[in-house]
Amino acid sequence: MLRDYTRHWTPVHLDFVVPEIQSAVVQARNAGARLEGEVRTHNWGRIAVMADPFGHGFCLIEFLGRGYDEIAS
Repeated sequence: MLRDYTRHWTPVHLDFVVPEIQSAVVQARNAGARLEGEVRTHNWGRIAVMADPFGHGFCLIEFLGRGYDEIAS
């Protein structure tokens, strides 16, 4: 099923902060989730864009360094 991106996924979007993203992705996929694209690395951390078995979007986030403070001015 293709997702419609005319709005931000669903009315509620969840981000889950995880200590180690690769194992969290494996656990989510074993539970039926789908990884949508590659895990991306930014200066604040790593992010995996996922969808649950029903197509609802969520992200797994592993902070690096100072987390979001890496992009604060």
